[in-house]
Amino acid sequence: MNKLGTKVRAFRRREGLTQTELASRLEISPSYLNLIEHNQRPLPAHLLVRVAKIFRVELDAFADDSQARLAEDLQEVFGDPIFEEHALTTSDMRELAENAAAARAVLALYRAYRDSQESHRALATDVYDGQRFHGLDPTHLPSEEVSDVIQQATNFFPEIERAAEEVALRAQLNRSDMYRSMVAYLRDRHGISVVLAPVNRERGAVRRYDADSRTVLLSEVLAPWSRQFQVAHQIGLIDGGPTFDAILARSENLLTTAESKKLCRIALANYFAAALLMPYDEFLHTAESVRYDIELLQHHYIASWEQVCHRLTTLRKPGAAGVPFHFVRVDIAGNISKRFSGTGIRFARFSGSCPRWDVHAAFLTPGRVRTQLSKMPDGTAYFCVARTIRKSYGYASGDALMAVGIGCPVKDSRKLVYADGYELDNLDAAVPIGTTCRLCERLDCDQRAFPPIQHRLTIDENVRGRSFYAPNQT
Repeated sequence: MNKLGTKVRAFRRREGLTQTELASRLEISPSYLNLIEHNQRPLPAHLLVRVAKIFRVELDAFADDSQARLAEDLQEVFGDPIFEEHALTTSDMRELAENAAAARAVLALYRAYRDSQESHRALATDVYDGQRFHGLDPTHLPSEEVSDVIQQATNFFPEIERAAEEVALRAQLNRSDMYRSMVAYLRDRHGISVVLAPVNRERGAVRRYDADSRTVLLSEVLAPWSRQFQVAHQIGLIDGGPTFDAILARSENLLTTAESKKLCRIALANYFAAALLMPYDEFLHTAESVRYDIELLQHHYIASWEQVCHRLTTLRKPGAAGVPFHFVRVDIAGNISKRFSGTGIRFARFSGSCPRWDVHAAFLTPGRVRTQLSKMPDGTAYFCVARTIRKSYGYASGDALMAVGIGCPVKDSRKLVYADGYELDNLDAAVPIGTTCRLCERLDCDQRAFPPIQHRLTIDENVRGRSFYAPNQT
């Protein structure tokens, strides 16, 4: 059953309306609206249309995709080889997903199992190497819980947007010299000084706030755009505190540990910093005028590739939305350290991602922009852009090389300068990609690392195919 009431409550909170205010506009009683929002009363069609008009959204925005996401997560879980003897069908997983509580319990149990396996491997390695094992309790993954909070909000937090706008007006920021303007604001408004510190003094920290001396110490190794972002982040922690607290309070069901809440506060402060440096309406207008040319946006806002890409994913304001993007950041080992699906694309939660994604191929041409027209097994097509980013804090510290990619549905890709020259209507030329090997149905992939769950591993010592894990084709 679609829980439309939950969607209504989410839209109402985004707009900062009380139940009484929305009930008045819908011409119903607040008590009746309260029952609807808690899914204790159905949402009649005529009220659904009114709600859509009030929040300036399409009716399909009320589709309940949580059950579909649960089913996809379950499919990945049951793709684990430990379940090979249990022939579960897609229908079985969908039926389980209908019982959301049971489905989440299965996911939590599997996550604990995977964490336990990783802990045992780490312990075995430490014992083998003769090292001391300090022991960790990885039963909770804060990064995963924070990703769920961001995903649930579709990476758009209107209250943070408003808070950043209020600070910008109060500080009378000079857009041509944001760094000096923000430093002056911290000094004049909060009595906080910003000081550049030698890297050897800060023991590797790029930003440190000393509450006693009311000083923000920034490492001198930071690039100009990073210094600017760190100052904006600090302003967010100070001025955005009450806003962050409200978001954390309504996300208590997702953030189960103190570490998750701290990490989420950092993510929200990063969102604030981006909103302060790249104001929503102005940024959207500029992005559309340069056809989403990320490098031009970097120059205009003195921002990094990753900062611009992340800001592009937040353009979800009802009635004034930009191109819907998904976002992913991976390291050279293929680990996904940050992700957001604003397009419906599926990211693996428990296993490696598809090596055919352009975000992985970006490591082959460091520093160059790569583009890709790609197609999922179900025929859904995306246009993706990726590039490596390098973080260096001196020769002795080494480099951290990662790749950041964004993508949009192919129907929206004509708005992007990167899509020029592509035959977007010819999906036969698209690169076939998948979510992860265990879920991908393509049997002819020569980069397959594991057999698909739909087929048992068959081995013929007399036949060698393109991939050891792909069934032999006759």
